[in-house]
Amino acid sequence: MRLLFVGDVVGRAGRQAISSHLPGLRERLKADFVVVNGENAAGGFGITEDIFNEFRDLGADVVTLGNHAWDQREALVFIERTPELIRPVNYPSGTPGKGANVYETASGKRVLVMNVLGVAKMEPLGDPFAAVDRELEACPLGEVADAVIVDMHAELTSEKMAMGHFCDGRASLVVGTHTHVPTADTHILSGGTGYQTDAGMTGDYDSVIGMDKGEPLNRFTRRIPSGRFSPALGQATLCGVMVETDDKTGLAIRIGSVRVGGQLQETLPDWASI
Repeated sequence: MRLLFVGDVVGRAGRQAISSHLPGLRERLKADFVVVNGENAAGGFGITEDIFNEFRDLGADVVTLGNHAWDQREALVFIERTPELIRPVNYPSGTPGKGANVYETASGKRVLVMNVLGVAKMEPLGDPFAAVDRELEACPLGEVADAVIVDMHAELTSEKMAMGHFCDGRASLVVGTHTHVPTADTHILSGGTGYQTDAGMTGDYDSVIGMDKGEPLNRFTRRIPSGRFSPALGQATLCGVMVETDDKTGLAIRIGSVRVGGQLQETLPDWASI
């Protein structure tokens, strides 16, 4: 099975990249299942129901969130009726929505998708490792699930790497989000789990992590806020990662970075057209 994960969509530019590239990319890569992180899709902060539906229409099977999950207050409501929208699994009990869910592909395969928020330099939520472990135990790879995708939305590379090793042999893909810069460590861990520390953002890279350069530069140089952060509006790069799994074990047998459009050099898995 081929699983495509698309990194944090930032603002209008990111949404335009999804519209321009995702439908054709899904077909070109022969992706069986697509996950998109959409927590920055609405003006850089959160997601609306209209944007969620747009992503679904363009080929996203599941949309994950992160620390900006509730910046658009309507998400607290519509997440309850949209099981394809996943918020961090380590939010407190009673939080609207789900942090993990099992989905069926067109061919009948079962994919567990999980979104988890790191706690180092982030919101003080529940233990991400305990939360992930609970879900993996409840839905074992190769037994209940044919594939498992973990979106680790975290600030520190060390915490993301630790999660990768924690899930090694129990997940098809562990991929980091949140820091918006694609990392060059795309590989398969020793136990068979595909891993990349950060998928990168789907946004305008002529920016400061997707935001128009003016206000971040002002704050770094003058230390005085002068306005709100707003997403950059130039041509965006769609960034992500793709794995191909073994049909028997659900573990990764091939993995590759995905970058299309915008300022970054295009990169696709060399096996994608096979």
